[in-house]
Amino acid sequence: MTDRRDFLKQSIVGAALLGASPLMAITNADVLKPKTQPATNPFQLGMAGFTFVNFDLETTLKTLKRLGVHYLCIKDFHLPLNANEEQIKAFHAKCAEYEVTGYAVGPIYMKTEAEVDRGFEYARRVGVKLIVGVPNYELLPYVDEKVKEYDFYYAIHLHGPDIKTYPDATDAWEHTKDLDKRLGMCLDIGHDLRNGCDPVKDLKKYHTRVFDMHIKDVTDSTKAGHAIELGRGKIDFPALVKMMRKVNYTGKCSLEYEKDMKDPFLGIAESIGYFKAICDYV
Repeated sequence: MTDRRDFLKQSIVGAALLGASPLMAITNADVLKPKTQPATNPFQLGMAGFTFVNFDLETTLKTLKRLGVHYLCIKDFHLPLNANEEQIKAFHAKCAEYEVTGYAVGPIYMKTEAEVDRGFEYARRVGVKLIVGVPNYELLPYVDEKVKEYDFYYAIHLHGPDIKTYPDATDAWEHTKDLDKRLGMCLDIGHDLRNGCDPVKDLKKYHTRVFDMHIKDVTDSTKAGHAIELGRGKIDFPALVKMMRKVNYTGKCSLEYEKDMKDPFLGIAESIGYFKAICDYV
């Protein structure tokens, strides 16, 4: 197969034989022209707070601003579950300073009704209407009641083969399909793939209950798969973005970067740049 370098060499030789300037031949070569114009991009790119588990809020927000990311899913190590009004006000002020909005809270694990109550009250005080949660299966009827009471959306986070509860999108769908329509899932595409599923097909099948997405890439579609920079693993991101457009996905797309978590910054930047490029040209 002719590669880019051979193509350019042939263009120069051909131009010389025709009496044209080699520079003009290169300038006019189709290979140097964008094949498509940037697509209309409705997706709101965010960051899953867990990405910055080893860093304080200031470092997190500085990183997001440099990357042009404006949404953060809030984890309790940045804003405690028992935060008072003063702490919450200060948190939002700090986010605003860096042009970042906390759009959801979680993931929050809930093993008792009291923990469900605490999670919903926390979201109310923080001022968001989306909880990313992991409730025990037997608590789902109670979560359903709370969703109706608070008029919140509740997105169950998938965890692949590592945790028995909610390993993939199908499991989350089966446990919520008969409950309130505001009770659905956070489609973690990496964990979905690691459980042997196809996140693109699952988005198509379950999109009416996908309220949030954790964007990541993994090395394999088995439990052995581990986190890697976007575009280097097994996730078919062009197909994913096309499906997001097809189903008119309107939730956030939050990068959850889990490689090199004590020094993740280069990997985060590479991943954000890759995802933005895919969204612009697919």
